[in-house]
Amino acid sequence: MNNSIIKMQNRITDLFNIKYPIVQGGMIWNSGWRLASAASNSGILGLIGAGSMYPDVLREHIQKCKKATDKPFGVNVPMLYPNIEEIMNIIVEEGVKIVFTSAGNPKTWTKWLQDKGITVVHVVSSVKFALKAQDAGVDAVVAEGFEAGGHNGRDETTTLTLIPMVKEHLKIPLLAAGGIATGKAMLACMVLGADGVQVGSRFVASTESSAHQAFKQVVVDAKEGDTQLTLKELAPVRLIKNKFFNDVEALYKTAPTPEQLKELLGRARAKKGMFEGDLDEGELEIGQISGLIHDIKPVAEIVKEMVEDFEMAKKEVANF
Repeated sequence: MNNSIIKMQNRITDLFNIKYPIVQGGMIWNSGWRLASAASNSGILGLIGAGSMYPDVLREHIQKCKKATDKPFGVNVPMLYPNIEEIMNIIVEEGVKIVFTSAGNPKTWTKWLQDKGITVVHVVSSVKFALKAQDAGVDAVVAEGFEAGGHNGRDETTTLTLIPMVKEHLKIPLLAAGGIATGKAMLACMVLGADGVQVGSRFVASTESSAHQAFKQVVVDAKEGDTQLTLKELAPVRLIKNKFFNDVEALYKTAPTPEQLKELLGRARAKKGMFEGDLDEGELEIGQISGLIHDIKPVAEIVKEMVEDFEMAKKEVANF
């Protein structure tokens, strides 16, 4: 096998000035400054998840992250949230040089950010949106498969099929996401055409994650089949099955309107579950790969294990 296809130093490491082509996903209620700085200090790109932060809280996390690492880090910004203009201005004012955008039109902010010297990456779930992001001028794309936790694409395309289909049309660097928690999965994605990977769920179950300990333990205890996509009429989201999930399923049997679903969802369900640890009434967002996550450990150990697993898998494939 041609090792140049799967070498560690490539377009992604060059783009972000990092050691390994791995990005720690910027997940709401899980990705504060402790996780992002630990990830960056481990040789990968750490991301602060701005989606669960008020503007002043985001500023505080950026400032603390700058003190905790001298390595590159970024901010993930779901563009559907309010205060988006204030959030973007804070990112610029605080000197953040990498922004991952999602849940919106990449044309809206890409050029504005790039004009200020910021590298822009957009998260997509389909070939169509990957091409739109490329046309909008983003520096790289994250293609996220149906296995991923949290909010998902409507087409339910798995990572295994999405990555080569996106790669077929994309000229800019490509990151794979969804169902990746090991070096073997990373190698598989890179053989399929990705330049690197974005990892979310595995870093939820880390010492530095801002998730509640009870939620972390649920992730570790999860088995195959314990997550499912739901609320497709609002915004498809993959959740661990709990009382709230069962309440949603019960409501579906009555053929509910979107308004009834919104009423049941209410406000702050994700915060209640992932950040406050309410395992019954909270929204517990995690990927299918949780069934392969068996422990909570420091980010540095997770990264070391992924890299070692990648190298071992590469040798095994070479000898196949």
